[in-house]
Amino acid sequence: MRAQNKTMESNSFVDFFAAFDLKEFFTATMILFAVIDIIGSVPIIIDLRRKVGHVQSEKASVVAGVLMIVFLFVGERMLNLIGIDVNSFAVAGAFIIFFIALEMILGVQLYKDEAPETAAIIPIAFPLIAGAGTLTSVLSLRSEYSVINIIAAIIVNIIFVYIVLKNSGYIEKLIGKQGINVVRKIFGVILLAIAVKLFTTNIKELF
Repeated sequence: MRAQNKTMESNSFVDFFAAFDLKEFFTATMILFAVIDIIGSVPIIIDLRRKVGHVQSEKASVVAGVLMIVFLFVGERMLNLIGIDVNSFAVAGAFIIFFIALEMILGVQLYKDEAPETAAIIPIAFPLIAGAGTLTSVLSLRSEYSVINIIAAIIVNIIFVYIVLKNSGYIEKLIGKQGINVVRKIFGVILLAIAVKLFTTNIKELF
């Protein structure tokens, strides 16, 4: 019996990693990269450094990553408790991503957070990195992609976020404000297309 259980666990483990798909991983990585928009947040991070003197890069990155992975597994159950299916949530997520894309393309601010007072875990990890848009995107991705691909995409993005947090001052000097604006607009257009695809894919499942 124990041998059978071990075999089943081993097969499940193999199946989990066998579901890895390079195309899904790349797409999920690009979606999260655009939604997190850590490059566009460089001016905010620099302003926080000036105000409080230090940004906890390691802690902020780890907490943000944990939040995203936990929400990936627990988010659907939370929705089921309040009677919402993943497809409905994905459609709602498509709207959020759509408005985030508009902000990036048009250079406007449709939603404004309260100004953070300290550069600790709360303002950096949440909501700057793992905010409402990011968590919504993570769960929306689960309706289309395998979990292993999303986890890999989260890890890659968190590594990139950590690098940016550590070198935010250098990045601002290297790219410049104009360069940051160009990057935001490019990824805004990509994000807009992704929002439309996410909406059209999941709206069909509701009818």
